[in-house]
Amino acid sequence: MVFARLAQSGARQAEILEVVLRHGWDYMRRLLSLGKAEEPQLPPPMVLRNILVDLGPVYVKLGQLLSTRPDLLPREYIEALSTLQSNVPPVPWKAVEILLRQQLQKPLEQVFSSLDTEAVAAGSIAQVHRARLLSGELVALKIQRPGLEAVVEQDTRLIRGIAELVAQTELGRLTDVVALADEFCRALQAELDFTQEARHTEQLRQHLQASRWFDPAQLVVPRVYWALTTPKVLTLEWIEGKPLLEADRSDADPQQIARLLTRAFFQQICLDGYFHADPHPGNLFYLGSGRVALLDCGMIGRLDPRTQQIVLELILAIVSLDAQRCAELTLELALPESPRGSPRDPAVSLAQLQREYERLLRQYYTLSVAELDFSELFSEILQAARRNQIRIPGNLGLCAKALANLEGIARQLTPDYNLPEQIRPLMADVFRQQLLGDAPLPSLLRTALDLKNLSLQSPRQLEVLLSRITSETQRWNLTVQELEGLRTSLDQSANRLSYSILVGSLIIGAAIISAQTQRFQVFWLSELLFGAASLLGLWLILSILRSGRLRG
Repeated sequence: MVFARLAQSGARQAEILEVVLRHGWDYMRRLLSLGKAEEPQLPPPMVLRNILVDLGPVYVKLGQLLSTRPDLLPREYIEALSTLQSNVPPVPWKAVEILLRQQLQKPLEQVFSSLDTEAVAAGSIAQVHRARLLSGELVALKIQRPGLEAVVEQDTRLIRGIAELVAQTELGRLTDVVALADEFCRALQAELDFTQEARHTEQLRQHLQASRWFDPAQLVVPRVYWALTTPKVLTLEWIEGKPLLEADRSDADPQQIARLLTRAFFQQICLDGYFHADPHPGNLFYLGSGRVALLDCGMIGRLDPRTQQIVLELILAIVSLDAQRCAELTLELALPESPRGSPRDPAVSLAQLQREYERLLRQYYTLSVAELDFSELFSEILQAARRNQIRIPGNLGLCAKALANLEGIARQLTPDYNLPEQIRPLMADVFRQQLLGDAPLPSLLRTALDLKNLSLQSPRQLEVLLSRITSETQRWNLTVQELEGLRTSLDQSANRLSYSILVGSLIIGAAIISAQTQRFQVFWLSELLFGAASLLGLWLILSILRSGRLRG
């Protein structure tokens, strides 16, 4: 089945092999031929990056996704893949115009008063053109590259096939590459539907406009023109500005801009659970007077309420350099299921993970909070979880990348930027809100009512419990998962001991009968007992050898 899928992409497979061999790496050749000479290993970080660039837009996207997973790849790979950007020329206007007319289903003259045929930006998925509506409003047209769907379909099919082959290696069993390939393919297919990006943009815009931590007028998310948005065309409000780090910011305090971005992203991650996952410098535009625009909502991360709460406590534990609490929270974040096709992983020792974190955090004990590189430390925590074979939600990788980008930009704005000090008051506000809620008085009254009901019900419940204990009708059912293996081992040992006693008894009985009488009538009984003892003894020896208990 896997080879049939690869055969359907034979030409593309040959192109991939040519690219990887040109970079001096024969991993793919051994993998596709099922070579067993040695266990396949990843190529060096920069070689892997160059391979992905040469393979084209789909593989660049794959590298960008992998750069958000410090729980899967070592740090040097994350750093190399984080610099991946698609370097592709724009598609000629004639091909783009045909697709635009098909998507809008009306003459362009009835929609736009002017339309620039030169792209202002081009990427692996789409290119952007500036236009003016008949109503006079300037808009940005994000138009998908023509023919991209066929390329994506071919490459994703091949990626799934390769993932199934990699899954047969130790690397594949530890990281569940089949699930990772499925995740990437779904994400890429979703990215080809621009209506989803439009929904992401609108939802993010609504969340940030309702903020109480900063002035919503200072952070702009472009408005979506739904009437001119289709699966392959996204029409947004035109934002007039320059990339944040390249613009003239003399009219604003850089510390205020850093504080604005910190509060905006902390709200997205810890309150909304819905955050822009790719805030690199090219997606942040400066509009003047301290105002910043957040662009390109194609990559969005989501955290459920439980994960949000754990992440919030984990951030506090990291800032406090509390290794024990970091270990406890990491285990709470761990995914319960084991990787597809792999045996059940042994339980991770809390003490072992805590020792790993203590070694990691020890290098930061002598640093002041201002010297702490928080995003790097957060990423190292995820790396340590990977080394201990703890699988955590993939969105935490997106969260780590967003924090790294945010802290990097803020430090370029103001070198003495201190992320922990910036988020401490926000964390206190979040904990206070979780404790009291948005309406403190009703929350206090509800708590008082619960305490009253508990005080009224407790004596009666205690009386019932004592009555059941004294009447010997109460049964206690206790289950300790860690003792299950011990119980099984004890059962096996007891069974083998019983068989050993039985074999010994048969041998002794046969010897006594053989020594006490020479009559033929009972001689067969002695031989039967010796035969039964021999068979049981042979079976017992084979079972012990098969279990491997005699190995040193």
